[in-house]
Amino acid sequence: MNSAVKFPLNSKSKYLTPDQIQAFGAKIDAIRQAVMDDLGEKDAKYIYKVRNFVRYTEIASRGMLMFAGWLPPVWLLGTGMLGVSKIVENMELGHNVMHGQYDWLNDDSLRGKDFDWDNVCTGDDWRHTHNYIHHTYTNIVGMDHDVGYGLLRVSDEQAWEPRFLLNIPLAIQLMVFFEWYVGVQNLHLEDAIAYKTKTWAQVWQESVNFRKKATRQIVKDYVFFPVIATVNFLPVLTANVTANIIRNLWSSAVIFNGHFTEDAENFEPDNTATETRAEWYLRQIRGSSNFTGGKWMHFLSGNLSHQIEHHLFPDMPANRYQEVAPKVRAVCEEFGVNYNSASFNAQFATVWTRLAKMSVPNKDERQQWQADIQSKLKARFGKLFTK
Repeated sequence: MNSAVKFPLNSKSKYLTPDQIQAFGAKIDAIRQAVMDDLGEKDAKYIYKVRNFVRYTEIASRGMLMFAGWLPPVWLLGTGMLGVSKIVENMELGHNVMHGQYDWLNDDSLRGKDFDWDNVCTGDDWRHTHNYIHHTYTNIVGMDHDVGYGLLRVSDEQAWEPRFLLNIPLAIQLMVFFEWYVGVQNLHLEDAIAYKTKTWAQVWQESVNFRKKATRQIVKDYVFFPVIATVNFLPVLTANVTANIIRNLWSSAVIFNGHFTEDAENFEPDNTATETRAEWYLRQIRGSSNFTGGKWMHFLSGNLSHQIEHHLFPDMPANRYQEVAPKVRAVCEEFGVNYNSASFNAQFATVWTRLAKMSVPNKDERQQWQADIQSKLKARFGKLFTK
């Protein structure tokens, strides 16, 4: 692929020669290798502490809700704690373990290819759509389904359609129901809804694993725990619904900040088969965004506040991203490659600016759309005006 030397007109990165690209890649390789050679006891202790955090916060929050959820202060505390537990389970535990970041421990309970998480999306579907498709074809329009999730327009390279006028409300809907959209992502529902290239019978057949996983999640959160709470059925039910929405809103905000900011670049499907490792590194950096924050911000985001480092090193334990980020940034500055980093709020603001801009067609698209409408009207009603 030529994306490493072919920059969009609005790119903030410097043009690099092939030799410079390879030198850039070698320095990024060296950063990765130094950390991977140093993995050991502190990294093992970290992930076990994360898992314990998830377990104990879930137990504590569900216990409070089950026995005293009818009390407003207890409901608020229990619901908030359950939401945090679900966030950390998905972001810092599930997401990172499923990337194989801890396979070197040889612990079957933390093996990436077998791990499943507290989410309606199956582990296997996530590993395909995220680990393989997204991390291989990052931000390549038409190949990376995370470019808009089949729902939003986030790039000029996506052809404008009238449905994108609803970009903003659809983005809000995506955030609220994020786990469900991720769960059905592998089904490409837009092919059945918007493009009619897939039948609903095909969707139903392909959704077997999703339906099984979603059923288990629904029963767990909305039937089992509320029922065993007996008189606290309603407080537990509403707490579980709210906790899942909290998790969805935060997870989607982190993902949006990592991929949909104004400076995050998208690419055309060039020669991906011939893309070098160094060129792949460069595409990952140009297509990703970081946001700054304190210790809890990094922890609750699964360290995806360092989205650039995650895309460079998806199999590196995420707790190491804070350590390597300054080194990656220094290499980017040396070679004139834009390192997109800002505060959480600043990045989030640019996300919505971008979504608003992408909701309307550009001048050429408007003209083409108007011409298509006129052509259809003429074909349908033309005879009325010729009589």
